[in-house]
Amino acid sequence: MAIKPTIYKFNISVSDFNHDYYDSVNLTIALHPSEKIERMMARVSAYCLNLHQNANDLMVFTKGLSATEEPDIWIKELDDQITLWIDVGEPSFERVKKSCRLAKKSYVYSFNSKSTVWWKQVQPQFQGLPVTVVSFDWESVQKLSQSISRTMEFSVSINDDSLFFSTLNEQHEVSWKLLQGSLNN
Repeated sequence: MAIKPTIYKFNISVSDFNHDYYDSVNLTIALHPSEKIERMMARVSAYCLNLHQNANDLMVFTKGLSATEEPDIWIKELDDQITLWIDVGEPSFERVKKSCRLAKKSYVYSFNSKSTVWWKQVQPQFQGLPVTVVSFDWESVQKLSQSISRTMEFSVSINDDSLFFSTLNEQHEVSWKLLQGSLNN
């Protein structure tokens, strides 16, 4: 029998000072059996960073690792056009090229210890693509992931190049570095 995913439920208040956007969301997220909590929290961080683009409430987490033809997060309009494609991790050039062809906007959020090596290898290929590439600070993602429980309420404040996660007991900063493109869309 296959191992089932672990379900996490988050109630998040988001204050995005970079885009003057404020909202609350209830997220139910499946942690795939082969996925680590750090990757899941990188997905949550990417979701929060792009929430201001979710005018029609169509941004969703896809099946992720279970569906290789889909991104981790997307906005798919009612007419099946993909307006936003978000991959988390270090995707191949071919995958990113495909995402740029299929979606109006394409984003990659890299998050782990090998991100720098990956970026050095793919940067020359990515330069010609209309993709935004962001690298989350690995240590801060790890620290945040250590404080996560299956049901949580927290707030996320986005200011400049950092996300600030706050619960009643803890605060964590996850900083990022823009490698290519723009997050001001």
